[in-house]
Amino acid sequence: MLNDSDLRSRFLFEQAGIRGNLVHLDASWRAVLDAHPYPKPVVARLGEALAAATLLAATIKFEGSLILQIHGSGPIRTLVAQATHARTMRGLARWEGEVPAVAALTAQFGTGQLVLTIDQGTGQPYQGVVPLAGAHLTDAIEHYFADSEQIATRLWLAADASRAAGLLLQRLPEAGATEDDWQRVTLLADTLTTAELLGQPTESLLHRLFHEERVRLFESEPLSFRCGCSRSRIESMVRLLDEAEITSLLDEQGAVEVTCEFCNRRYRFDPVDVRQLFATAMHHAPPSTTQ
Repeated sequence: MLNDSDLRSRFLFEQAGIRGNLVHLDASWRAVLDAHPYPKPVVARLGEALAAATLLAATIKFEGSLILQIHGSGPIRTLVAQATHARTMRGLARWEGEVPAVAALTAQFGTGQLVLTIDQGTGQPYQGVVPLAGAHLTDAIEHYFADSEQIATRLWLAADASRAAGLLLQRLPEAGATEDDWQRVTLLADTLTTAELLGQPTESLLHRLFHEERVRLFESEPLSFRCGCSRSRIESMVRLLDEAEITSLLDEQGAVEVTCEFCNRRYRFDPVDVRQLFATAMHHAPPSTTQ
């Protein structure tokens, strides 16, 4: 096991105007997998997406969540990875039938879109949408940044059933990054192997790749799995449903059960719970206006 697992590390090429992030997800990644029995090809894509979302969240200053979503027409229908400013993450995937082991996006997702959303809980969330393009998930995300953000960005991602990891580099022209600097550093990063990304600790990995560069490594930040669901949130959702439909469900099943798709936690509401929910909703309803 990595001695720096479930950590995100920021670093800076001091003389090149390039910043980087390196992330290793260990127990937090396995907590995501514990909620659902995904097939191996889905595990790989979801792990890569979670590593990517965690990396991208470190590149912006915000309070809220960054959500990376892919919607496709192929075997993998939906993939969602969420990372927050509090360094928590969660994710899920939906698929149908057999998912090809080949990593090509078109084989696994078909025709689709990559959606990146930044939700700070107030106002309209920022959202960018681009067609799902390229052979790999890294290609699609790099295309998004080139098309929507005009920021030169490169990623290297890897995941298996035990660990997910990722490396991100971004060129900062305002910090003096030249095209030669960018080409040199990314060529060095392109020598990175999947085994190294998944198995090497941060300091030794950065030394192996960039020992000829002047790199400043900042203090690492801990990461964890945490689902945002709660009974109060589920109660608010149930209140929005039609009371007649809820009553019908109670008559048929004796209770209303809601399962969180992210963590698989089940919330159960018996007839007494439901009556209290709708009584509370009626109590807080705004008064009707007069004409």
